[in-house]
Amino acid sequence: MDAPLWTEEHAPDLSELPQDDARNNLRRAVEEPMNLIVFGPRGTGKTAAVRALAEATHDDSDNDFVVINVADFFDRTKKEIKNDPRFSQFLEGRSRLSKRDMISRVLKEQAAYQPVSGDFRTILLDNAEAIREDFQQALRRVMEQHYEATQFVLATRQPSKLIPPIESRCFPVPMRAPTHEETVDVLERIVELEGVTYDADGLEYVAGYGDGNLRKSILGAQTAFEEEGEVTMQAAYDSLGDVGMRDTVDEVLANADAGEFEDARNGLDDLLYDEGFEGDEILRELLAAARGRYDGDRLARVHQLAGEIDLEMSSGTSDRVHLGRLVAELGRGR
Repeated sequence: MDAPLWTEEHAPDLSELPQDDARNNLRRAVEEPMNLIVFGPRGTGKTAAVRALAEATHDDSDNDFVVINVADFFDRTKKEIKNDPRFSQFLEGRSRLSKRDMISRVLKEQAAYQPVSGDFRTILLDNAEAIREDFQQALRRVMEQHYEATQFVLATRQPSKLIPPIESRCFPVPMRAPTHEETVDVLERIVELEGVTYDADGLEYVAGYGDGNLRKSILGAQTAFEEEGEVTMQAAYDSLGDVGMRDTVDEVLANADAGEFEDARNGLDDLLYDEGFEGDEILRELLAAARGRYDGDRLARVHQLAGEIDLEMSSGTSDRVHLGRLVAELGRGR
């Protein structure tokens, strides 16, 4: 999608969060600031909820709210981290640091900044299930040192991956998948704000397409509008009824075969984060595309890798890491 994403253009405030239990917990955190663990399935709105919390808490959230995606460290090389403009100012002249020490330094520097408004800043660590245990120990120390001026929020699909000393310092905020009716209400609010023609059946269809993944439903409604000019039942069916990912998957495999690993990973990111597909959905489509692309030993190797990665993803670790390994292995075997 070339237009601004509706998930960003229409990010909810606290009153618009569909999950009433999470909404009440976050309102409590506005009145009584505390460290939080926000957890739930992919696409339930964890990051959007924390942004809504920051907007309600800080007079200047642009400066007093910091988002650090854990994948930006643990899924990248040291060189990529050091060259990232968000982190380079903290790492200049420190190329010998390990990745753990790099993120520890960035976090310490961010936590040490004084708030622009109010008494504290909020730091969100997104995709926290990917944080290695050795870094979690370092994170615990940072949380202890800067508890007076920094609120830490960890968003994760698997809170069980966090060590007990961190869990004990945070208030848990579960984010369940929104119900079908709640999803329809969110979609209706967005299409009315956009001035889009729609009907009830169209919203029902798109909500079912997302199947509890709110991000996927919102982007599905935007896809229907951009392709058909409205979000009616017919438009939703025409644009989403046989929506797949084969074209992107074919590009991912072609880039892997050509050794263009960055392009291949970007294609995976589009499917995971922009389109909202689950890792197991992408893996199945990769395997289907591979059957039409490879044969013999190469295809057997793809099946072996797919089995390994399916098992790894079931443990709850980063889908992006494991799918990235698949395309990297394919590229090495070309």
